[in-house]
Amino acid sequence: MPVTYDHWEHVEGPFFHGTKATLQVGDELVPGHGSNYQDGRVSNNIYFTAAVETAVWGAELATALAGTGERGRIYVVEPLGPFEDDPNVTDKRFPGNPTRSYRTRSPLRVVGELDDWQGHSPEVLQGMLDSLARLREQGLDVIED
Repeated sequence: MPVTYDHWEHVEGPFFHGTKATLQVGDELVPGHGSNYQDGRVSNNIYFTAAVETAVWGAELATALAGTGERGRIYVVEPLGPFEDDPNVTDKRFPGNPTRSYRTRSPLRVVGELDDWQGHSPEVLQGMLDSLARLREQGLDVIED
């Protein structure tokens, strides 16, 4: 069943947010900041997931695209309002939302940090970056935000 702003309370966490940012417990993530994935784009939503693997990709891609060379961060978050399926993956790549990816215009509160996650090999990460570059070249890296 699709998760919508009118039908979301049944979705259980824990929830995770992968990022390049350094945050503290109690901090709130809010929309209106620069996107981790497209330069010059301000995000109208905050994206999160109930799957650690999806958060790992978020953390790794955010740091790789920023060129920091640092390890990303994965935070345990609590949505403070309604949320919906992320249409960028559920409608385009993974019908039914197996990645358990969501977005919200409400804040997410950081309630903890996941420290013991395993990243992808450099080759797998480079493969994903190459795929994203190809999508950009073809004009297909559209983010529905």
